[in-house]
Amino acid sequence: MPTKAYILIETAVGKTKDVSSALIALNDVVNVDAVTGPYDIIAIVSSNDLTAVGELVTTDIHTIQGIVRTVTCLQLVPST
Repeated sequence: MPTKAYILIETAVGKTKDVSSALIALNDVVNVDAVTGPYDIIAIVSSNDLTAVGELVTTDIHTIQGIVRTVTCLQLVPST
């Protein structure tokens, strides 16, 4: 079963659109929404396993210019 995660992303001022565009271009990123509140973007990722999600976050997402901070929330129980 794939591993699904929600990535809560805080961006630098004025960088939300650029970060969103970079995120949606990544493999395993299935949805990107700009939101209100303490975070600017919520991205949904789905990958083969936890290791792949970790690599995506640390290697691909964390290197995007304009990202200030991320919080990764793993799905515990799939929706029915």
